[in-house]
Amino acid sequence: MDLIFRFLVVAALAILALAVAASLGSKFRTTIFEYERGLRFSRGRFTRVLDPGVYWSLPALVRIQRVDVRPTRIVVAGQEVLSADGVAVKGSVMATYQVVEPQKAVLASDDFRAAVYSELQLALRAVISEARIDDLLQQRAEIPARLKAIAGEKVRPFGVELQDASMRDLTFPGELKKIFTQVVKARQEGLAALEKARGETAALRNLANAAQMVERNPALIQLRLLQVLAQQPGNTVVLGMPPGGTPIPVRGASAAPDLSPPDEPSEGR
Repeated sequence: MDLIFRFLVVAALAILALAVAASLGSKFRTTIFEYERGLRFSRGRFTRVLDPGVYWSLPALVRIQRVDVRPTRIVVAGQEVLSADGVAVKGSVMATYQVVEPQKAVLASDDFRAAVYSELQLALRAVISEARIDDLLQQRAEIPARLKAIAGEKVRPFGVELQDASMRDLTFPGELKKIFTQVVKARQEGLAALEKARGETAALRNLANAAQMVERNPALIQLRLLQVLAQQPGNTVVLGMPPGGTPIPVRGASAAPDLSPPDEPSEGR
């Protein structure tokens, strides 16, 4: 019985020792994943950047802070800004950034994410406030490049690289939308009228050229008439005859003209 009791006591102690070791091991062990980098602080001082892996350290002396270095998307909510000509425009931005220097991201700012958001806000305000409404509409495709250039330069000291910045929305006041719609409608109507005028001018030019050709070659009008008759059988046409001649009617392609001389009057009548 003593042997069994001793065995149970030893087994309980072993299990307790393993639990304590596992608990202490999790406190002394830090795992840095592939998409992270670690910042090692020894007695409060930054020492180096740690690559992915498992690291053992004393929590009382060493602290390891993990930083996510994957590309991150951020959306800047709609900001209402006055354009250069005093029109209230509401715009929002979607951007992608990545931490390229973890030590700067942590040491140069208390919150690098908030810093990136603020710089994108300021860049959006700068782009809209410096342009007129017409320029914003005509140069909308160039806005992302300007946003990236302005905000990218500002976030670089935080160890962040701005990979992409694009306009998500660009909203104008309701009355201005109606005006833009009317302008576009008027422009399209003008283009339609211009195209119609061009067609009429081309038709008149063709008629003038045809008149000049007929004037130089009068026989062309007869050839054209014969072409029309060939397309529409059953018409009757009289071709040009010398003065005093008898016209010969032509009725379709199957009718043959009667070329017999007229009856002479009989004598004695």
